[in-house]
Amino acid sequence: MMYSKPLVSLKAFLLLLAAVISLFLLNLALGSVSIPVTEVARILLGFEVDNEAWQNIILKIRLPRTITAVLVGAALSVGGLQMQTLFRNPLAGPSVLGITAGASLGVAAIMLAAGSATTAFAIRSLGIGGSWLVVLAASIGAFLVLLIILAISYRIRDNVVMLIVGIMVANITIAVVSIWQYFSDPEQIQEYILWTFGSLGGVTNHQLGVLSLIVALGIVATFLLSKTLNVLLLGEDYAQSMGLNVRISRMLIIAVTSVLAGAITGFCGPIGFVGIAVPHLTRSFLNTSDHRVLVPCCVLVGAILMLLCDIISQVPGSSTVLPVNAITAMIGSPIVIWIIVKRRNLKSSF
Repeated sequence: MMYSKPLVSLKAFLLLLAAVISLFLLNLALGSVSIPVTEVARILLGFEVDNEAWQNIILKIRLPRTITAVLVGAALSVGGLQMQTLFRNPLAGPSVLGITAGASLGVAAIMLAAGSATTAFAIRSLGIGGSWLVVLAASIGAFLVLLIILAISYRIRDNVVMLIVGIMVANITIAVVSIWQYFSDPEQIQEYILWTFGSLGGVTNHQLGVLSLIVALGIVATFLLSKTLNVLLLGEDYAQSMGLNVRISRMLIIAVTSVLAGAITGFCGPIGFVGIAVPHLTRSFLNTSDHRVLVPCCVLVGAILMLLCDIISQVPGSSTVLPVNAITAMIGSPIVIWIIVKRRNLKSSF
């Protein structure tokens, strides 16, 4: 297990923080209407600007979207880090336990299974991306799967078996959704598919406060579990010899990751690859396995990646907005491939 020197870790943290701030301002400045970064900074600091339209664009449209991108990147990255450490598997991510699939199942129950004109009208009137109805359905679906996973984890000691069970639960939920899609109307299928593309622009100001609180609590809980995660890297037998209750620790880690993944999926739709790519990228950048360093740095690297993906998805200078899921896959996959080629043996970090 590799640990970074405190001074090196602090420099890396400050460097990443500077990158987050730079991309945050750049994301606010770019879009269908380009706004000078200096004017963006003045608006954020509360100074009056001559162009009132710019102020409305920044504060009412781009700022909530940009904050959402930071929260999504941070939450999924931290969740992926926990899952990779718990299962000691470089391909594990926040969706590995079927929580994301459970959230998708909840949304499908509203958009596809109900099939009534009243439901379709309600969803359209509230707005698909920002509808509390969709968020509630996704949260319930994720919570039900979480209960199943926690019940199974209490009875099963082997993490590999838990990983397989999570994949099977996800496959079951995907199969149910597929059956609903088969018997649904084309309009309903289209609405559901649009939701699966993921969206950072559908979170309202009221929802943003709730999402921020959930993500903040999840990140704090993960940092408090840093010592537990470090011990688990040495194996369950060693962890038990050190007095760690592996079963309780595993349930806590699963619960925190599930809440983070379920919240992001509920508010923004299923967003992939970030939770898998960022932990590897952070380990490679810092050359450490110490979770006291990895957790805060994963938050920043995840924010950087999502801000970059959001900038690309908005196609600066154009009114076109690409699906954020497609952009994360296009960027996340090459990152994982590059790290695999560079390090050759990812298991050395676990």
